[in-house]
Order: sequence, then structure tokens, then C-alpha cells
Amino acid sequence: MKRLLIVESPAKARTIQKYLGSKYTVKASVGHVIDLPKTKLGVDVENGFSPEYTVIRGKKKILTELLSAAKKSDEVLLATDLDREGEMIAWHIANHLAPAGKPIHRIVFNEITKAAIARALEDPGEIDEPKVQAQQARRILDRLVGYQVSPQLWSLFFKGLSAGRVQTVALRLVCEREAEIEAFVSEEYWTVHGDFRHGADVISTDLVSIDGKRVKSDGTTILGGEQDAAEVAARARHASYGIDEVVRKQRKRSPKPPFITSTLQQEAARRFGFSARKTMTLAQQLYEGMDLGSEGPAGLITYMRTDSVRLSREAVAEAGEVIGELFGKQMVVAGGRGYRSSKKAQDAHEAVRPTSFARTPESVSGLLAKDHLRLYDLIWRRAMASQMPDALFDQTTINVRGLSEGDAPDAGLVFRATGSVITSPGFLRVMPDVDKDSDPRLPDVSEGDALELGEIEPKQHFTQPPGRYRDASLVRELETHGIGRPSTYASIISTLIDRKYVEREKGAFQPTRLGREVWQLLAEALPHLFAVEFTAKMEDELDRVESGAMEWGAVISDFYGPFRQELDKMEADRDKLRSSLQKETDIECPRCGAMLVEKWGSNGKFLSCPKYPDCKYSQPLPGDIEMLDEQCPTCGKQLQVRKGRFGRFVACSGYPDCKFTRPFTIGVACPEEGCDGQVTERRSKRGKIFYGCTNYPDCKFTSWDKPVPRACEACGNGYLVEKFSQARGRRLVCPKCRAETLD
Repeated sequence: MKRLLIVESPAKARTIQKYLGSKYTVKASVGHVIDLPKTKLGVDVENGFSPEYTVIRGKKKILTELLSAAKKSDEVLLATDLDREGEMIAWHIANHLAPAGKPIHRIVFNEITKAAIARALEDPGEIDEPKVQAQQARRILDRLVGYQVSPQLWSLFFKGLSAGRVQTVALRLVCEREAEIEAFVSEEYWTVHGDFRHGADVISTDLVSIDGKRVKSDGTTILGGEQDAAEVAARARHASYGIDEVVRKQRKRSPKPPFITSTLQQEAARRFGFSARKTMTLAQQLYEGMDLGSEGPAGLITYMRTDSVRLSREAVAEAGEVIGELFGKQMVVAGGRGYRSSKKAQDAHEAVRPTSFARTPESVSGLLAKDHLRLYDLIWRRAMASQMPDALFDQTTINVRGLSEGDAPDAGLVFRATGSVITSPGFLRVMPDVDKDSDPRLPDVSEGDALELGEIEPKQHFTQPPGRYRDASLVRELETHGIGRPSTYASIISTLIDRKYVEREKGAFQPTRLGREVWQLLAEALPHLFAVEFTAKMEDELDRVESGAMEWGAVISDFYGPFRQELDKMEADRDKLRSSLQKETDIECPRCGAMLVEKWGSNGKFLSCPKYPDCKYSQPLPGDIEMLDEQCPTCGKQLQVRKGRFGRFVACSGYPDCKFTRPFTIGVACPEEGCDGQVTERRSKRGKIFYGCTNYPDCKFTSWDKPVPRACEACGNGYLVEKFSQARGRRLVCPKCRAETLD
């Protein structure tokens, strides 16, 4: 009996073919093969929102090959991914292969291992129609919004912009956070720090109460300012001190559950700086199969799009066996640990875990690329730690009080020190918390011990605004509000960056001028559509469709009526909205005398004559013009720095009469030997700034990090590069020997 098994990815197909042998033909659809048409709406809004599906460009050959293979087989097995998109792909392929007249079944497996595939083949099922309907509803909803709102943006800004049902809500979060930061008023506050000596030991403390009143309470402080802090510090310097109270107690910390999609993205961003897209790309490859040398291709992790923290009984048992072998039987939790998924979780399959706990990161360290290994190591450790004992700590709190005559405690100044010591590392042996500074180890003291006063120092602080979203925090916010689903977080963030609505500034998301104005306009024109609560409600309704509790047509019908009303109003108010974007300035057109207005173009905002197309004069915004102390070699006018689609460049201020331009250089000579070029700032197709040589393509020098004209003190390399991280700030690194210099 010959069987055809169809998956999505060629890499997955190769891995599975190795397991199944010659009785099976394994082919890949290479993702979606059928979808709504690109050139039109493709949804009949007058007839029950019936979708018009067409073969995706370039996929006709694949479908022809699949149909031919189906005719030569006795049975067709569809093994696309486990999520809604995978079910939709299987449904489309099944419909296309129906003319072959062969039995078509659906199989699913959470991991690409020989045992998991064998189990799936023993129990083939049918396509999950409610899951298909839920994905179809999502696709139609996104098409209705994208194809009907985006053209409105084109008419108001410029062609090529997009408005997505979910991406715009994510943009809203970023813009509203930026508004919070701008509106934040920093407030000064003071603390008093004290060092006390106990024999040879120094106890570092902070003032916690004054005359019976807590220094900090409900976010406020009784130290009003510098004068208050200085007076308290002066008072503290004239007092004697002793140990008033010593509190020792044991506390424990439990391991976190295994990764789900969102927590994997968050932790990979926090530890390695990976974007959500990069994390998912690496995880997809680990899932589909990596070449392990003599072992051949093998899937290393389970399916990475999941919102369930559940582990199978078999996985828990295997984890216990490996923990016992590596760390001893005392580290095995009897019966294993179980975790409860959130109420919103679909819990369709397991958490992200290694397909084999026995396959340690060390055993594959020479077989995987650096980033694949880092992510696999993280997944392995998190899943292992989830089945290990709690970490135990001895926590000590020491209260230091001022003493009066006769060493009788008064109600004066109380300082406090807190420290903890790990007594049993438990799961921390596998998964240490890289961000948590170890608490100071406090000396062995007793109540009533006298202390010698060291240094008393008042310290100035300022309240800080909320931080900008980063990959980890934005994914967490999307998940908290129920916006999108595990499989969509990476694409949401990527779309915002690709559309130039947000940009990464030192690892954090900052809305661009375009992103803010697009959001402000959409918030005014379509307030209901892009409300956070409304988007979360739509996700809940799609879940209900998948569970069979709601019809997909009803979801779209309930949505479309109010949406169409708002969209009609937006179209009616188009002139008013356009006027709100085109702000008149007090700058006179040098050609016709009209007052220039701000307009949007594909390269950003600029000033244009309102009499266009009769008068075609335009110039950059004054704030975007950087004048250089150089003359144009063509006409003698002053040169300026301007912005284009590929980044900044130098141009003549006499443009458009003089069209002289040259690359914008950063004052660093090209480091390539024998090259006389200069390093210039450039922008990739995806909008990311990089640095290259002005002699390109003859010189191929490029760098993602900004070169700095400073020689490396360690190896003598002629230049360093600038790197920045939230934890360590700005630093200079030698690209040759990796020596670092703080700057």
C-alpha cells in the first residue's frame, strides 16, 4: 500500500521521509497554496461573505505535482501544522486532490520523531471543520479591514500603507505608551543610605523609618527634598546604633512552567535580544528537523505555536529519568509537576519542550549553529527546570536602630538590610535567573549587638517614565489583552516595522512620525474598530467558532455592519481628514508666493506648494534639514543633509535646479586594506540602518554596527564598532578580537 503524506515545509518533509521509508511519499506544499486573490477584495459581502479562493501565484506547479502523486497513491495523509492555518491548508489541499478519488485523512503530531509519527499514522482522522471555519473567518475579517481601510490611507497619505485589524491595535499600544512617556513629569525624591561596621564586616542599609513613620509609603516619601535628606543625614551622623531586630526565615521559589509561544519569545528577547520573528524562525527550524550528522535530520523540539503549559505524561516521566541521571534521584519530583494553562488558552497540544530530554544541549553543541543552540538550550533548560524541586533560600532582615543614653531604643532612625543565601538550589541548577542580582550575604549578628557608624549618605533620585515596549514587553501586552494569538505575535511586530510605523531605537519600539499620524487619524475615523476591548472580543468569538459554539458567518455579519458605517463616514469626511494632515506653514513658496503646506510622501513629510500641480515646488521640513559647511561643487550653493528611501544623503540646497548628490559619510575611512572610500550610512530594504563603503560595489565592506574611528588597544585593529544594550549601555567593541571598551 502506497501512501502520500503532505506537510508544509520541505525541511519537515526530508525529516519525515527518513523515518517512513519507501512505502511513503512525503511532499511539501511550501505553505499556503490557495488563498483570497491579491488584486481584489475576494469576498462577496452581498452573499453571506462567500470567499473567492484562487491558486497562489507560483503554486500551480506544486498542486499539479501533489495531484499527480495522489493519483499514484492508495491513500493521502495531510500532516500540515496543528494550528488553524495548518488546518486551512489541509482543507484547501484536500479539496484540490478530491478528483484523484483517493481516501484523504488528516493526521497530527506535536513533535517530529519516529514514535510520534508512528502513533499519528495508527489513528488517522478527518479535517477539523470548525477549526477551518475559524481560520476562514479570521482571514475574511482581516481582508475586509485591510482591503477597505488601507485605500483610505493611500488617499490621505501615500500608496503602500496598510491598516490591519490587529496590527493597528498593536500600533495603538506603542503610540499610547509614547504619549505617556512624553506627558510624564519626573519628580525628585531622596533616600538616605547608611554603612555600619560589625567587626570586620560592613552592613549596607537604607533608612526605612523616622520617628515611627515609614520613609516610603504608597509611592510617596516623607523626605521632601535635599534639605530634608541632609538634615536627617546630619542627625544620623550624631547617633549611636545597635541591632534592633534580626529576622531569619526560609523562603522558596518554584520553577516556572515550560514555554508557550509568548513566553518563549519574551525570554529569548530578554536573554539574547532576539526579535519575535527571529525566535519563531529558529524555533520552526528546530521543530522541522536539524541535521545531526550521523543521526541525520531530527526534530529537536515540539510544536512551537502553543498557548498550553501542559506536558504529556511520557514527557514528564522522561524528564524525571534524565534529572535523576544528571543530578541524582533526590532531585526528581515524585509524580512530576503539573501546570495550569490560562483560561484563554486553547490547550490543544503540549508546551514547547525538547523532543528528547536525553538530547542535552552539550550533545548537539557541535552540530547546531550558535543561535539554534542558544534557543534549544533555553527550551531544554526551561522544560527540565519545570520538573525539578523548588529552590530554597535563607532570608535575613536586619533592622538597625539609633540608640539613646543607656542604650535604650528610641523611636528615632531605623535602617534596614536584607540578604538571602541559597540553601538548596533546586531548579536553579538548570535554570538560573540571569537578571536577578544575588542578594548580599549578611554577617552573623544578634539582637543588641552594637555597631560602629560608617558612612551616611543622602542620595538623589528621580521617578522614571514607563519604558518603551520591547519585543518581550509588547508580546506580553498583546497576550494580556487577548490581541492576536501565539502564531501571530511575530508577524504583527514585523508588519509594524516593515510599514515604518515603528522603529527600533536601542532595542525599544518608538513610533515614527508616520506611525503616530496614521494612528491619530484611524483613532478619529474608526474608533470602534481599533479599540483594544473590541479586538479582544473578536478573538474570543473566533475561539467560539473553533469550538463549534458559533457560526463563522454570524461573526463576520455582526462585525461588518458597524464597520461599514464607520468606513462610510470616513469616506464622507475624507476632505476634512486630508485637511487635518496638510497643515499650512508660514513659509512662502519661492516660486509663486503661496504659503507652503506640510504633506506626506513615500519618503516622509515634506513642504509642498498648495497650488500643485500648477506649481511643483517642494522642500524638506525645516527640522529635517541639516546644513553643512560645504559648497556644492556644481553650482556653489550650500550643501545639506536630506533623507531618502535608502537613508540620509548629501544634496545641493539649490535642488531641483541643481541635482548634485553624494552619499552621507560618518567621518570614518573604509577599514578594508587598499580602499580609499569612506564609510556611509545606508538603509536596507527592510528599513534597518547599516554602514557600507562609498566604493560599493567594488568594495564590499558592510557593518550593522556603527564604526568608530578609534584603534583597538588590545589588538591594534584600526576601528571599533558601537554597541548598545539596555543592561550595559553604550560600549565600543573591536570587531576583530571582541575586546570591549566602556564609553
